[in-house]
Amino acid sequence: MSKRALIVDDSRSIRSYVRLLLERQRFECLEAENGQEALAVLKDRGPCDFALIDVNMPVMGGLECVRAMRRTAEMDSMKIMMVTTEADHALIEQALEAGADEYLMKPFGADVLTGKLQMIGVA
Repeated sequence: MSKRALIVDDSRSIRSYVRLLLERQRFECLEAENGQEALAVLKDRGPCDFALIDVNMPVMGGLECVRAMRRTAEMDSMKIMMVTTEADHALIEQALEAGADEYLMKPFGADVLTGKLQMIGVA
């Protein structure tokens, strides 16, 4: 059975990069460019095993998106990893309090992503 991942980032190049890394690990990937679009994709296609969500995006940012996902019963069990360029400890705490399972600092390589996926039990 294939695992499904949702990649949420306003940068097309970041989404493409993450898709490449996840497809190598046999994930079927869905994409969205902001939190609002991510919620619409999940409503339309159903929950994924895992979502990788950027913190800073237009329309609806990552923290707001995670909070909305955690309020929805069918999305509540999804594993969520926040992605950010900011090494601000307060932001990391906010992400975890919002419902993220883990966080990932940009830039990152395949090994770091794989390690984080193993930590949250989806690799």
